[in-house]
Amino acid sequence: MSVIAPFPSEWDRRRIDTFDRKELTRILDLYGRMVAAGHWRDYALRIDADVSVFAAYRRHSERPEVRIEKRPSLRMKQGAFALISEHGQVLKRGHDLAGVLAPLERRLMRLVG
Repeated sequence: MSVIAPFPSEWDRRRIDTFDRKELTRILDLYGRMVAAGHWRDYALRIDADVSVFAAYRRHSERPEVRIEKRPSLRMKQGAFALISEHGQVLKRGHDLAGVLAPLERRLMRLVG
């Protein structure tokens, strides 16, 4: 006799929350400008069931210079997005990705005289 395996239903699958297209476009746009300015050289993207992380590296070292995390479980509390430094310190947290990326955007501004 053969064994019939049931088809997985929607309720059996774990929901994985990732960066959506607009958020990832914004992050990769910032990454491209930071590479052009000479600040970053590499990146990594990690997607788990409860968190999505974009890590940007200054050099090919062990630790990323910054991490941009999206934790949907915190969206009703502190905000889903967080900017975390190389040493694990939370630099900025919020509901809006543009506000969280603001400290990195300021590094790109230069005074033209």
